[in-house]
This record gives sequence, C-alpha cells and structure tokens, in this order.
Amino acid sequence: MIEFRFAVGDLATTSFAYSPLQEAVFSLRCLHDPARYPHHRPWLRRIRPRLEDLDRELLTALIAPWLWVPDFLTPRPARARPAFAEELDEVRRTPAEVVAADFRTTYRTDDALPPVVARGLADPAAFLTRLADAVDAYWHTCLSDDWWPRAQSILEADLAHQARVLAEQGAAALFGGLDTRLVWTGEQLRLTEKGDTAPWPSADIRIAGRGMVLMPTLFARGVQTLLDPSRPPYLAYPARGRATLSEAPPPVTDRALVRLLGRPRARLLGLLAEPASTTELAHRLNVTPGAVSQHLAVLYDAGLLSRTRSGRTVRYTRTALGDELCR
Repeated sequence: MIEFRFAVGDLATTSFAYSPLQEAVFSLRCLHDPARYPHHRPWLRRIRPRLEDLDRELLTALIAPWLWVPDFLTPRPARARPAFAEELDEVRRTPAEVVAADFRTTYRTDDALPPVVARGLADPAAFLTRLADAVDAYWHTCLSDDWWPRAQSILEADLAHQARVLAEQGAAALFGGLDTRLVWTGEQLRLTEKGDTAPWPSADIRIAGRGMVLMPTLFARGVQTLLDPSRPPYLAYPARGRATLSEAPPPVTDRALVRLLGRPRARLLGLLAEPASTTELAHRLNVTPGAVSQHLAVLYDAGLLSRTRSGRTVRYTRTALGDELCR
C-alpha cells in the first residue's frame, strides 16, 4: 500500500496538469502489450511502418516487461500545460547517476537490463543524449501531428471535469472517482495494490508542502505514481473519454461543407483552388458581381481566402485553412 500524508494546507496546493512527454513515454507500452490498450489500435496500425526508421531497440527498452518506466523520463510538470520541448529539455539535464539508478530501479536487477541499456549505462551522458534524441524523433514522427491534437482535447476535457468534481463534491469524491483503489481519509490518501501488472513498492509519502499534482493519462488502467517516493509527488490516473480515441471520424462530404457555410459560399470556396476575380466568379456562377463580393468578404474575414491586386483587378484564392476545410 502507498500512503500520501497531507498536512494542513497540502490539499489546497493539489493541482491538475497533463504532460505530453509522459504520454509519449507511456505510449511505448503499446509496443509491449497492444491488447492491453485496445483504444489505441487504429493509431498503432498507422505508425508501425514509421517505427522502422526510429531507434526502436532503445524506445522499446524504456518500458520494463511489467510496464514500469524510469522516473526521470516522466518528471512532474512545472505548470498545468507544459510543452513537449521544455519537458524533454529537463530530461536532457538529468544527472548521469540518476539515469543509471532509475533504470536499475525500473528493471529491479542488473541482469534484467536490456542489452541496449546495459551498454548505454557504461557512458550515461552519451546514453542520455541518444535516449532524448530517440524520444524526440518518436514524438515528431508518430505523435505530434497524427495523435496529440485529439489526445490533448481528451485530457483538457478531463481536467475540466475533475476540477468541477472537486469544487462541487469535495476531495473524497474526486479521489474515489480517479480509481476505486484510492481512499481519502481526510489526512491520508491510500492507494492499495490490486490488479497491477507488478507489485508497486510500498511507500509512506509526506506531501510536506510540495503539492500533489494529478495527471490524466491515456495509457493507464489505474492510478500510478513514481517509483522513487522521495521525489515531488504526483498521481497519473486514467483519463475520462479515452475510449473515443478508437472512434473513426465521419467521412467528409461536400454536403457537410454546404451545411457549414451555405451553398453559395461552399461553391465559391470550391472554385477558388485557383485565383479568380469577382467578375470571373460571377460569370461562372451566373450571378451578379455584388452577390459574389458579399460572400467573398465573409470568407476573407474568416481567414479562408487571401487576395492580391493586379492593377484594378483583385483576385482571391484559398488559404491553407481554406484548403483544409475543403478537405
């Protein structure tokens, strides 16, 4: 059992945050045990070909077979919504002795260390650089554009929900809703071991003015914390709504664009893949230039069109935003 002891005022400093670095590192668990994370299968199928160009041997070794992660790879965020780059910079500053100690704690015995880790720890500084570069490449190749925007919206929605629960129902309801294994006594938060992949080390942790940070994640089936109880405490818990990641968005159709913009503006936006003037568009649509001009003004103000002048003629064309909307 893990006990977090709250002194007077510690509950007031409890806060929420999410971590793109934590999600990147935790997502590597899917490579070990895809069946454990069914909501991520569509994403995993998409990225598998890209993994061949990455340092896959090292990335896979960041997760122990029982799904533990070295603590230094998931530092507690300094603010509610940190950027991936700033978190990775913190990892790059990890002392060499901490890198070695955290890997040994994660794998429990030196004999269990993967060969790539055992070799790397002979020169921890160089190994840390390789490791951070590998995580950075993985983030930009597999997560930042393809996965993170949707994941971030789920995490944001979770933070809003949990803040409302805390405000309306109090700490006991909040903690109990994160995981049924969590029990709030008024001064202690107890986490019992039940159903974990491997027995978590027991600990008696005093918050002692350091604050408790609660962090939603899309890659956990229950609450988790750091392996080293001496570090600033946080709890990672399963985010609400994570099942929506496996939902396929509805197909985009021309009718959807018409419903959004109205038929005249949707037709204009469709025609403006190439530059055209108001007069040219009016002739193609068999309407008056004045009617076209009104719609063009709305689309331009919305950032969907750009315009250039050549003499007395103004030509419009779609912006990148307009192209994305049409797609």
